[in-house]
Amino acid sequence: MTTSTPRTAFLGEPDPPAPTERPAPEGRPPRRAGRTGAAVLSALLGIGLLAGAGATAWSEHRDARRPLPPDAAYRQAASLWRSAPVDSLLPPRVDAADTGPGGADRSWTRTALASDADCGTALAADWRAALAAAGCTRVLRATYTDSTRSSLVTVGLVFTPADSVTMDGLRGRLPAPPAYAYADTRRAAWSTTVVAGVPALVYTVSAFADGRAMDAPVPAEEAAHPSASGIVTEAGLGHDAKALAARFERTLSALGAPPAPSAAPTAEDAR
Repeated sequence: MTTSTPRTAFLGEPDPPAPTERPAPEGRPPRRAGRTGAAVLSALLGIGLLAGAGATAWSEHRDARRPLPPDAAYRQAASLWRSAPVDSLLPPRVDAADTGPGGADRSWTRTALASDADCGTALAADWRAALAAAGCTRVLRATYTDSTRSSLVTVGLVFTPADSVTMDGLRGRLPAPPAYAYADTRRAAWSTTVVAGVPALVYTVSAFADGRAMDAPVPAEEAAHPSASGIVTEAGLGHDAKALAARFERTLSALGAPPAPSAAPTAEDAR
């Protein structure tokens, strides 16, 4: 058997030198410096992207808070018939205080709701003729009954592409409107109004719920006048038509109004 003795270090023998990085070829930066430069470049790009996103958010926030010019808001309101929920345009229930005969409170429940319709289908010939200059885009209709279920009131919302000057020319020039969900021969009182700030008309026409036929319907202002008399006045059908026309005019005006300007954006909004 043979043995070998492991090599041992001699006293005083220096330690082997520590490994060093291989020198970079002439003209090429050291690898570590290149990695540092790439990291700095990435950081700068990231800061630039964040700054751009912040500027975009600032611009969008500022534009969102800036109210539309009146003419732009007016044109935008012409599409309420398709952009607003139907229950905000023709709600299932309507309450109106102090609008009945003698200042009585009134309330109505929606009993029939039509799909939006073209003007040729929803409007009579005399209405189409009256709207010839303004044009007609779409008609929404619903019929309501009062809390006693003794009367019916049709509400129509007629949207047009006309400007405000043309719409103003329609005031007081529209005929008795058509009914919906009951025959025109039952119409008792009616009202029409041009909506402020929206290219639209509101019409209402009331009837007795028991199906009785009436003579020619009378304007609601006449039937609701304090000096008026007769069955239409006594039943409050003029008051119903007048009150609902005013109520829906206010509803459309509110839905079509541009939002009020809010506070100017701050630096915090851009973060």
